[in-house]
Amino acid sequence: MNFKNIFFTIIICCFFVGTYPVLAYVASSGNYRIQSDSVDSSGGLESSANYKEDSSVGEIATGEGASATYKLKAGYQQMQETYISVSTPTDVTMSPAIGGISGGTGNGSTAWTILTDNPAGYTLSIKASSSPALQSGSNSFLDYTLIASSTPDYNWSVISTGSEFGFTPEGNDIIQKYKDNGSSCNVGILDTVDKCWYNFLTSDETVAQSFVPNHPSGTATNVKFRAESGNSHLQIEGTYQAIITATVIAN
Repeated sequence: MNFKNIFFTIIICCFFVGTYPVLAYVASSGNYRIQSDSVDSSGGLESSANYKEDSSVGEIATGEGASATYKLKAGYQQMQETYISVSTPTDVTMSPAIGGISGGTGNGSTAWTILTDNPAGYTLSIKASSSPALQSGSNSFLDYTLIASSTPDYNWSVISTGSEFGFTPEGNDIIQKYKDNGSSCNVGILDTVDKCWYNFLTSDETVAQSFVPNHPSGTATNVKFRAESGNSHLQIEGTYQAIITATVIAN
């Protein structure tokens, strides 16, 4: 019997909000946010039908200073600037190749490292370009089937007559949904290796989030991919590809 192999490639794309002003705030409620405050002798917000003016009187040591190694903008009226960056990993070739008749499991992974000095942190989301995500021409692996529609499966499980594709994120900043207590997901504080599997969506799925800056070391989130064809399932041979886009924004 001639066993035809199935190969996998994950095309990685990145989109992020690059170096640009990000507004933080020092106080807020359900109705307002105060971006900055200042203790001085005078000043305030004045407005008319034609203008708005925000002034501050009595501050000291204000202005812009710079050298070859730093740039300082001091004073309440200075622009608040932060930056955010994300690494661009290479495409992923999942392995091993699996038999179209005999079935098997292919695995791969990639990591995005996010670096930001934004006081409010960042959010990392991923999505697939198509549904199902993993395709070869008109053939495909089904997106991973969940036991519960909104909660990741603690253990990966595919029926012998099916073929499916999914992922799990790992890292210090993964959201609660992908944490576990040693037996279930979306509970506990653990990040158990190769647990809490989910299906790709064509809309952004948040996988990691932080509400504090991580400069200068950054934080990596590793996304593991898995495709399985059951031993009683005939999957047409070919090179199956999924295009996965990661989006990083400043909170």
